[in-house]
Amino acid sequence: MADVLPLVEARLVTALGEPDARAAVTFLGTDRVEVLRFQEGDIVRYATLGMSAQPMADPTAVIADPVAGPRAELVLSVRSGLADTDKVLRPLAVLAASPQVEGVVVAPGASLDVGEPLWPGAPFTSVLVAEPGGLVEDLELDEPMEPVRFLPLLPMTPNEAAWKRVHGAQELQERWLTRGTDLRHPTRTSVALD
Repeated sequence: MADVLPLVEARLVTALGEPDARAAVTFLGTDRVEVLRFQEGDIVRYATLGMSAQPMADPTAVIADPVAGPRAELVLSVRSGLADTDKVLRPLAVLAASPQVEGVVVAPGASLDVGEPLWPGAPFTSVLVAEPGGLVEDLELDEPMEPVRFLPLLPMTPNEAAWKRVHGAQELQERWLTRGTDLRHPTRTSVALD
């Protein structure tokens, strides 16, 4: 089987341009995860590279399949210059390593929490995993490997995360949409949840 990471990086570069910075994080017992930074106007995007090297395994499976299974990378977009968002590199790497460390399958609609602000002063400790296919198209791989999906992350305040647990991801996204919430603003307040 071919190494998928060069293909993943090529897809990111095609969609987002050349990265202007990259950092690597390795956690004990896991593969290395890189986070690439892409600047486009007043938007900075952070994309993981390494999460898709192995398929995510069903946590109930006795033996993880080394080939088949969902593969993904994470993409976070924020407005630049309003907060020290470059400190999100480690939390993003933690989230990208969670399938290997915790045996979870990261999929749209899921909440991921790092237990601390995503960057200094951030009102967010968690993110909502959104539907892929908008910013970066799925990367098709040879059978029997599943495509690599590039999952957008939407930062959530603790109140939004609690509301989402009760009402669901779709309801929260509709609330954001109807209230005109700027999900890329790094210091935004919680959407009205009444």
